[in-house]
Amino acid sequence: MRLSEALEILKQPATENEELPLQLVCGFTPLHLETLVAAHLRVRFPACRALVHHGLFGDLEGNLRRAVKNQAWGALVVIEFGDLDYRLSFRSSAGWSETVLEDICTQVPEKLARLEMSLSALRAAMPVTIVGPTITFPPLSHLPPSQSSSLELRLQLLLAGWLERISSRVDISIVSPAALGERSAPGVRYDAKLDLRAGFPYTLTHADAVASLAVASLFPPEPKRGLITDLDDTFWKGILGEVGIGGVSWNLENHSQEHALYQQFLASLADSGVLLAVASKNDPVLVREALRRSDILLPSDRIFPIEANWGTKSAAVTRILKVWNISADAVVFVDDSPTELAEVADVHQTIGCLHFPTGDPAAVVALLEQMRMRFGRRKVRPEDQLRLDSLRKSAALEEERLREAPADFIRRLQASIIFDLTKSPTDGRALELINKTNQFNLNGRRFSETEWKSYFEDPRTFLLTVSYEDRFGTLGRIAVAAGHLSAGLCHVDVWVMSCRAFSRHIEFQVLRWLYRYTQAKNIHFAFVSTSRNGPLREFFEIFFPMGLENDLTLDVEEFEKHCPPLFQDVSETGDGLVTAERA
Repeated sequence: MRLSEALEILKQPATENEELPLQLVCGFTPLHLETLVAAHLRVRFPACRALVHHGLFGDLEGNLRRAVKNQAWGALVVIEFGDLDYRLSFRSSAGWSETVLEDICTQVPEKLARLEMSLSALRAAMPVTIVGPTITFPPLSHLPPSQSSSLELRLQLLLAGWLERISSRVDISIVSPAALGERSAPGVRYDAKLDLRAGFPYTLTHADAVASLAVASLFPPEPKRGLITDLDDTFWKGILGEVGIGGVSWNLENHSQEHALYQQFLASLADSGVLLAVASKNDPVLVREALRRSDILLPSDRIFPIEANWGTKSAAVTRILKVWNISADAVVFVDDSPTELAEVADVHQTIGCLHFPTGDPAAVVALLEQMRMRFGRRKVRPEDQLRLDSLRKSAALEEERLREAPADFIRRLQASIIFDLTKSPTDGRALELINKTNQFNLNGRRFSETEWKSYFEDPRTFLLTVSYEDRFGTLGRIAVAAGHLSAGLCHVDVWVMSCRAFSRHIEFQVLRWLYRYTQAKNIHFAFVSTSRNGPLREFFEIFFPMGLENDLTLDVEEFEKHCPPLFQDVSETGDGLVTAERA
């Protein structure tokens, strides 16, 4: 992005009257970096007005401490070697004698330890992304530029270990040096004139690369949840019906290693909880046998469902989406045939369609990087890894449900529900459920991490998370309700439930629990009908058959009149809830 483009973007009015405050923490004058960060924020969140706040020149450590006191959606921390010791900057006049360099090596670890404490405090207040040193050292050594000095290697080793430690212990994201190198070559990053005259060390090209990657790292898009893949000349090389089970390949010997890379990538997606399915025009018997080959890199038990038939790919995708119970916009379809991709895209217009470039290894590697951007996630939670198993069991559950009367079915589930009252807004699972759930969602409201934490600063608020298991298996934490209590009334501001938990009467248990433990006679719901929360609307229509309006109030007698028999074992833990009478 050019500076002129960034200024034009920032001139455009926000579509909503909402501000997006961000802390830009660095030790240099932010100058053009501040403008470019604000522009990339507007591109990422076009409805919001970006507000970028920065600190004082030459005081990275103090800026970190001050940033903790300011509310923001997140913090971008940009560190250069001059911030670790001023004598490592081009603006220093302290000299580079052996004594000075040895003293630098002594001081830097102490500075890193202090920065780690400040970053830990900042991360407790908001999401944090770090951009590590990007500018080369000044000429500290007598060695020619083609050789690394011992000092440079020692400093880089110290920094690498420090970044690894804070990324794993403090849960801070680090901008990838490799990704930055692809956008900004090391030799064209430093602007000596701007640095020495104005205290801003970056060229405009480098500043834009830093801004774009930092914003993408701090506010990554919602990762896709499922991938549907073709088989022939995609999952493996060759046409199964022509060359047979032993004829398809994915190895170096047959010049088909790119398909092995693809299989390994799919396996890593499965490990992170991404759903995988097959849509292939093929003989189903041959497909089952081929997927059982001992050298396959993605075991067939990680794929569900497998649609191998001679029908259209779009029809196969439709059935897969129904089994998964997720919308097409959360899914990517990969095929080597442009025709098949076009046919699927015509029917499922919001699905992501990617072409597998058979016979072009370089293009396949580029495809995997593109897929990594769509599926990448900061953290894999236990519930993510339960998803495939629960889907398989849900299919068996659905078959059983259709054969039995509703009450008999629910009773025979032998289900147990745990209501957790712990008011812990730092637990990312609850926020993740709220921000990605659509079908059973009270109003479609989304929260930033900072907004979510601020919501619970009011002592009248409560947070309820719900875990579930039955004889078909555990679903983990599948529902969240949050609200506040006042004047004898329970206000539910947020209520979501995973689609995996439908048809098990969990929603009735949530309401019964809220009435009982808040001692409220009425529950007020901040309900808003959206284009996607049909299942929640159907649930409310049980109690409001004359039609739904925004904001609903349900009294306990009306609830009990329509509540079906409930058979689950219920228990609770935590102590984060006060009663409505005491609020």
